[in-house]
Amino acid sequence: MSNLSDAEIQAIVERVMQQTGHMQTTPESTYTTGTLSNKKTVAIGADHGGFEMKTALIEYLKELGYESIDCGTGSKEAVDYPDFALAVAEQVRSGRAWRGIMIDGAGIGSCMVANKVPGIRAAMAYDYASATNSREHNNANYLTLGAGLIGINQAKLIVKTWLTTEFGGGRHQKRVDKIMDVEKRFLKEG
Repeated sequence: MSNLSDAEIQAIVERVMQQTGHMQTTPESTYTTGTLSNKKTVAIGADHGGFEMKTALIEYLKELGYESIDCGTGSKEAVDYPDFALAVAEQVRSGRAWRGIMIDGAGIGSCMVANKVPGIRAAMAYDYASATNSREHNNANYLTLGAGLIGINQAKLIVKTWLTTEFGGGRHQKRVDKIMDVEKRFLKEG
């Protein structure tokens, strides 16, 4: 029998509790490691290309009433985006953050990194429609932005939309379940 990580055990317990009706998540909270954590905590990170946008978005998150966990980087000095994309994903996976946001030059590379982490459903958004769709249809818990592709006003619109759009459930739930089943299948092979 293989050993399960704490995060895997947490995910199993949460699914069973939801399926049996013993746990309801509210818009204000999500289940994490046996406790309810505030839905208002967002992990945010950036590489050197997204540093300025990250700094502005941390202030914007505060204006919107969210707490943030700054996962770096702390300057415009060149760094490798996978390190920071992973740091944000780990905050979300562990339950210390409700959602994650990562900014690099295009948003693509960080999205690829984040989607390698079990339990993460990362989406790159570049406008209102892609932000809405990623939440309504895909229940994305991680957002990537391309600082070289969008300006700060567009980023703020995307972030606010993404944070406030609820998952549609219904027909979309079975599709999200299939996404997670693919992840489980390949985790077993690894």
